[in-house]
Amino acid sequence: IKTYRYHGALLIAPTREEKALLMYLHSGERTEFHFDFGNRLHWFRLDLEHYNRLRLEQDHSDDYQTLSEYDLRKTALEQSSMVKEIANCNPKALYFQENLITGESWYYFRVAFPHDGKPVKNTFTAAQIASAAEFKKRLLGMGAGAMYSGSSIQLDRIMADQLYNIQRVETIDYIGYSMEHACYVLGNVAMKGGVLHEINGEDFFDIGKLSIKSLNKSVTLSIKRDRDAYRSDWVNLLWAAFGAKGLAALTFWFGTLFAEQIRATQSSYPFLEVVGEAGAGKSTLIEFLWKLFGRNGYEGFDPSKSSLAARARNFSQVSCLPVVLIESDRERMGEEKSHIKSFDWDELKTAYNGRSTRARGMATGGNETYEPPFRGAIVISQNNPVNASEAILSRIVHLYFDRSTQTAASGEAADELKYLSCEAVSGFILAATKREKAVMAEITAKTRDYLKELRASPHVKMPRIAETHAQMLAIADALSLVIKLTDEQKTALKAQIVTMAGERQQVINNDHVLVQEFWEAFDYLDGGDLSILNHSRDASLIAVNLNHFLQVATERRQQVPPLRDLKKVLKTSSRRKFVDVKVVNSSLRGTQSQLATQSGSMKCWVFQREK
Repeated sequence: IKTYRYHGALLIAPTREEKALLMYLHSGERTEFHFDFGNRLHWFRLDLEHYNRLRLEQDHSDDYQTLSEYDLRKTALEQSSMVKEIANCNPKALYFQENLITGESWYYFRVAFPHDGKPVKNTFTAAQIASAAEFKKRLLGMGAGAMYSGSSIQLDRIMADQLYNIQRVETIDYIGYSMEHACYVLGNVAMKGGVLHEINGEDFFDIGKLSIKSLNKSVTLSIKRDRDAYRSDWVNLLWAAFGAKGLAALTFWFGTLFAEQIRATQSSYPFLEVVGEAGAGKSTLIEFLWKLFGRNGYEGFDPSKSSLAARARNFSQVSCLPVVLIESDRERMGEEKSHIKSFDWDELKTAYNGRSTRARGMATGGNETYEPPFRGAIVISQNNPVNASEAILSRIVHLYFDRSTQTAASGEAADELKYLSCEAVSGFILAATKREKAVMAEITAKTRDYLKELRASPHVKMPRIAETHAQMLAIADALSLVIKLTDEQKTALKAQIVTMAGERQQVINNDHVLVQEFWEAFDYLDGGDLSILNHSRDASLIAVNLNHFLQVATERRQQVPPLRDLKKVLKTSSRRKFVDVKVVNSSLRGTQSQLATQSGSMKCWVFQREK
């Protein structure tokens, strides 16, 4: 009770001097200490010699005989102590946070003001709290007008009191799911073990023995937690606007919430490619799917506009959320910008298995490197299909949208999806992550069954295509645990995924469109008894000099793809398998053809003949 009365007296102390005296009399030991009053930081100092002299005078003076011992001490203290303001605000250390990967650490502070201004919260480094000058500069930069005028010794005493046994908060440098903590950190909410937690007043999540927060400020999720505000009719709108393909895109999007867990059990998670005609609704679809996760007004980023470092950071800032690459097929208007390193799809190979897309050296004296794993899922949205190697194409589940199926009803449904607010549908991510355990059990159980079915299909030959689409079929089953789908919608969705598997196999079997055009032109120009383009002396090979090919095609008035684009895809040729680019001894030298070469050696692209 005595302690409670003391704290109550501190709370209602009318002046800063009264509060300082209460603190001194309670402690009875410290002659100097800091305290806050009215959200200002003050320093109390007692002149002990003056105090002792006054106490002796009291003992020998008749004027003080009527006062109690407490009043005598208080009177002497008032005359021998000094209270000085050392900060026009009240900085308070809340907790210690550390990035274990980079070794950086910070102290998280809240700074309150005596005026009506809202308290500000931000970090101080160890160096900034170890020096009065650095502390003053950081405080001024953190809060407008916040000023510290104390000494370094006073700051040391303040920090010694505030930082003793300070709370530690674990951190992650991304938004989404943390495998180490088995917890979703989604902006201002967190989900662990199916239980929703809200962020506390000190900007971290206090979940039992776990204290955690995200350091990432780039990705902002605004998730509505009110169940009554959640609209579940968006599923039928999506069906009306985009049909089974829209549900297939939703299935992949839903699966990204569990990409880390799926990779942990099945070692991979596929990429999604959404391509099609301009105006087919690709952007509308992706922006709406983002709203389901609480991200409003966002579609993706253009990797061809980004540096390698920027792309690596985009890939690293989310976990169990999509990373959307848009418009990376954009033409450069016929201008070759050699100073800009173009985006290579092969950079994404390792992301399929959740491995790092880029490593960077650490700022240490040793040979440490930082290779953050890829924790998200790749979504590609553009007008033209991806031009890449078979290794990339086989990792992709592909959706093509055109305007042929658009009707007035689908347009109205798409418009309604477009104008749905983030608050109305963002409850989906909470409903999905809440059922993490059930969803993963369903995916794990069903993937094997669907894998057997697809492997038995005559339309699917490549094992990786069977694996990626088996995962999609299993995720489609798990989707029914979160939203209500009609039997018609379930049947159409599964049929769509099976069709996508067959189409992907066909793409793998076929050459790229530009490669097909090249061989059509080659066969036309090189046909007949007289060979005028094939420089190879080996009957099993075809050797083509591209400049010679372009010369012949131009003279015969044949339209051929630009050599710059052709060189990017010729290595993927499967009908006539690419061998190498090398110098060959031309077989056309000295022939009667007017287009024969005059030199014996030619740099050629070499391919195997068809069997």
